[in-house]
Amino acid sequence: MYCEFFGFRESPFTITPNSRFIYFSKNHREAFAHLFYGVTNRAGFIELTGEVGAGKTTVIRTLLNRLDEERYRTALILNPCLSGVELMRNINREFGLQSEELGSSELLHELNRFLLVENAAGRIVVLVIDEAQNLTPQVLEQIRLISNLETETSKLIQIVLAGQPELGALLERADLRQLSQRIAVRYHLKPMDFTDTRAYIEHRLEIAGSRFAARFTRPALGKIYRFSAGLPRPVNMVCDRSLLVAFGDGRRRISSATVSTAIREIRRERTGARPLRRLGPVLAVIAFLCLAGGFYLYQRDRIVDADTSPRARKTVPATVSADSVTPDPTRTSEAENGRQALTVLARLWGAAGPLPPPGEGGLEGLRTLAQGADLRVDSVRTNLDLLRYLGVPVMLEVKLPGVQGDRYLALIGIDNEVVRVSPPLGGDETLTRKRLGSIWNGRCYLVWRNYLDIPFILSRRADERDMREVRRLLKQNGFPSSGKNSGSYSSLEASLKSFQKSRGIPSDGRLGALTLLLLYRDAGDFAVPRLEKGRKGRSR
Repeated sequence: MYCEFFGFRESPFTITPNSRFIYFSKNHREAFAHLFYGVTNRAGFIELTGEVGAGKTTVIRTLLNRLDEERYRTALILNPCLSGVELMRNINREFGLQSEELGSSELLHELNRFLLVENAAGRIVVLVIDEAQNLTPQVLEQIRLISNLETETSKLIQIVLAGQPELGALLERADLRQLSQRIAVRYHLKPMDFTDTRAYIEHRLEIAGSRFAARFTRPALGKIYRFSAGLPRPVNMVCDRSLLVAFGDGRRRISSATVSTAIREIRRERTGARPLRRLGPVLAVIAFLCLAGGFYLYQRDRIVDADTSPRARKTVPATVSADSVTPDPTRTSEAENGRQALTVLARLWGAAGPLPPPGEGGLEGLRTLAQGADLRVDSVRTNLDLLRYLGVPVMLEVKLPGVQGDRYLALIGIDNEVVRVSPPLGGDETLTRKRLGSIWNGRCYLVWRNYLDIPFILSRRADERDMREVRRLLKQNGFPSSGKNSGSYSSLEASLKSFQKSRGIPSDGRLGALTLLLLYRDAGDFAVPRLEKGRKGRSR
């Protein structure tokens, strides 16, 4: 969701390699130059090493993308944890050669025939094996046999071995000295320095939308550099989380304190429940029994079923039946618990029956399940006061002591000091704010229905039907377009800003998930469930 808040076209700090965001630091340029030199000069064997997250795969993909398809034939092997024969089959398959039901010598013969044809046509064949530190000595010996395929003047295939520093140690083994001696080009990719780290962050912000959309202060950049040690992947992780924290706080300036919060969250996710285990098995068992036993289940409220019509008029939330969820999230898997919490919210939005068994966990698994009920799931970082103002049931992501992974609670009621959740936690469906604060770090998910299928981030070229529906929603909320150019996009944008300002959310004139949800909530024509008043009484 923060992309809409900051005005990004896409997330600037994904951890998967993306050629559009490539930034070459001094070290990455040197690594690319070494690979390019080795391949174009038919060096034979080339070795690239670097720490986890240093950007080796990005350099490799850049190299392959820049090799002319008319002059080069390339293959990339990403899973080298194979036997020698399986690796040969994968290599032949990547080059479009016969590979099934052939033995090792037949596979090698087929590859040699292909290499001779390509060499006669003046083309260079390049094989890249990533994560090569996982190769066994036996498989490396098979690769050495491939390198024996040559003419009197040149190697028929250029082989790039890329991996973590352990690859270098592996190649130092005495039984692999023949292979090690054939490596003509070696390069170890070092982390970026502070100057390159700062330029890297600014570059990705600019590609995503604007380098000024979010401003990282110098102390914040210093903290990011120290945490990441100049490695691109950790830089992406902490920058992405920092933007999420800043979005939750409604700020576009990312301070040192914001980065500190992001780093704490990342470290907490890495360690999971291990701090509890260090207290010893006895305390872990006691904590588990306290959560699993708890107090007896409270009698659930009776709530009138919501009208399931997608254009229904005012409605109230549907009942969450006692047998619709398992009462204790500590006894279910992360994916199943997510399905239970999502089922609660889906029923409040008018979906009939429980959702199907989950296919996968995490946010993508939740989104897949929600799509089956015509619902959206959008991640947001916020606090209880803002959720109380929003007034719509949401899903909270929590960390439970003694339980591996994340768990989910549907927030269905809130009062000054008490919240109501489902499924009940250890038998309790009402928790104090303090109790909730000990397990919830601010991450939650908006589960909602886009009744009119209006796209996010309208532009001047948006469909007229979508523009008309947004104007109608704004008018129903008391913010009609006005003036001589009331039908223009600029007038619509001005009305959106006024509406956002009146609701206390960032007034950027963009139609994000939160803005659209509030438009539906306050228009009066749609079945948007509301939070109950938290029940007083027994709570923990």
